[in-house]
Amino acid sequence: MHVPGAAAEAPALRISISVLGLVAALLAMSVPARAETPGGVSSTSPEVENPTAPPGKAILVRGRAIPPADAPPAVKKVIAAANKIRTKPYVYGGGHGRWWDAGYDCSGAVSFALHGGNLITSPMPSGSLAGWGSAGKGRWITVYANGGHAYAIIAGLRWDTAGVTHGTGPRWHKSLRAQASGPFTARHPAGY
Repeated sequence: MHVPGAAAEAPALRISISVLGLVAALLAMSVPARAETPGGVSSTSPEVENPTAPPGKAILVRGRAIPPADAPPAVKKVIAAANKIRTKPYVYGGGHGRWWDAGYDCSGAVSFALHGGNLITSPMPSGSLAGWGSAGKGRWITVYANGGHAYAIIAGLRWDTAGVTHGTGPRWHKSLRAQASGPFTARHPAGY
């Protein structure tokens, strides 16, 4: 059966459906997607790029530490400095001859981070870090050191060159347990 005018309406109907599909696709792209940040905080897409850490504890986003908003400025600078070298390889003696190096060893990486917060003026070997600062754990930064290894806990994340999860070299770790054997001396910068 032939309906008069039906042939002319079919292309117009196809165009209307195509336009509606395009509008729906554009609307879907303009609504921010919901995402889960590593800290378990739901947020929209723009906030995933700049997530907020909970008070007192840094979070990891794609290997980069995000400092908590309530961290003192020096602690935020330590974290920012560590983030700058977080993909460098492990190099024995690295970071001791100059601040910016091709790679870093354990104490070179800890020294680089501390220098970023103006907490030390020159790189220190692990044995020297075992006697640096004040004794015991700090509120924001604790350096664990002995004659053979050094690492730091900074705002609740471990800054270490040892660890099979992310390879070797300066990396952030959620686990606070060091891969290297102790005993370690806990030291912290005064006030932190």
